[in-house]
Amino acid sequence: MTYLDNAATTLYKPKSVQKAVCAALKESGGAGRGGHAAALRAAEIIYGARETAAELFRMRDPERVIFTSNGTHSLNIAIKSLAARGGRVVVSGFEHNAVIRPLYRLSQEIGVKVDVIPTPLFEPEMAVSLFEMALDGDVCLAVCTHVSNVFGYVLPIERIWALCKHRGVPLIVDAAQSAGVLPIAGDSGPYFCMPGHKGLYGPQGTGLLLCPPDGLILKNLIEGGTGSASSDSAMPNFYPDRLEAGTPNAPSIAGLNAGMRYIINSGIPHTATEFDLSDPPHRKMLYRLHCSLAAIWGVKSYYTDGLYCQSGVISFNIEGQEPESVAARLAAKGIAVRAGLHCAPTAHKTAGTFPGGTVRASIGAFNTTADIRRLAAAVRGIVKG
Repeated sequence: MTYLDNAATTLYKPKSVQKAVCAALKESGGAGRGGHAAALRAAEIIYGARETAAELFRMRDPERVIFTSNGTHSLNIAIKSLAARGGRVVVSGFEHNAVIRPLYRLSQEIGVKVDVIPTPLFEPEMAVSLFEMALDGDVCLAVCTHVSNVFGYVLPIERIWALCKHRGVPLIVDAAQSAGVLPIAGDSGPYFCMPGHKGLYGPQGTGLLLCPPDGLILKNLIEGGTGSASSDSAMPNFYPDRLEAGTPNAPSIAGLNAGMRYIINSGIPHTATEFDLSDPPHRKMLYRLHCSLAAIWGVKSYYTDGLYCQSGVISFNIEGQEPESVAARLAAKGIAVRAGLHCAPTAHKTAGTFPGGTVRASIGAFNTTADIRRLAAAVRGIVKG
């Protein structure tokens, strides 16, 4: 299979991930639930993964790394902790339903007002200006995706955070498409939310929430055992235990640790200026894919030449053909892409691709230029009929 759906889940992972999961299944018990060898091994696995995440995301305190079940879980914790009753929340025009739906519920339950900023596609300067205007006034929270899961658009998170910080507004960053691909500094100020099964090459059912050292204490969504402060009826008031009720998923966290260690050993950029056409390699493949698609009559490719504005995701459409039909024909040829709204109707409304959506190809570490050529040839064949 030519797998180009890495923005949903990375199917092909480092061999070390599978080995780590299998080993943990054999040797780990319940972390913090006993002093025997299996329980201690599980605790070692989990704390080791915290240390790896702290290293990857440049955090001084590993205990501010919270393990969750996915990026949506992380976002729900952060959003439901920081959105104030009756307050106004500013979000970009490219948010995933993992942001929009929790906010919609809060609008129904506690009167939260959601202000969606219509930030144009691939125009970071305009995004900064619009955020600056929207943040004037009574705003309790801002939420912004780091990279659009539909278009690969890299939003100017550092500059948006500077605006929020100046006004005393907390910022939540959806790092679902940037974690493991772009540099993230977990101590920089925003709350970063991410899944483990995409750019971090971990198993499904894993996620991370990075809590900044100067941030507000977040509320837990659920209560239960933590292996600590067991005599108290209330959840512990310290991280990570406060947000990690129940027995942790040691085997999957072991796999996530291996995925993060793979990224560290492979080397990702430490500054945005290092993110160019040759580093990482998928940037060059993205450009080749765009050129190949743009050369086909009737194909519209959503791409920018802005060097720091697009990560390894590209959407396209074929004139006169529904995205789902195109994706189905590609699947019949053994090429995996995604079509439709990609759980992000807000992004499509902002970019003008609603309600039909797009066909999305997303590149991972294990894709090759041969995959790009095969996709382009298949699209050319679909156009020709």
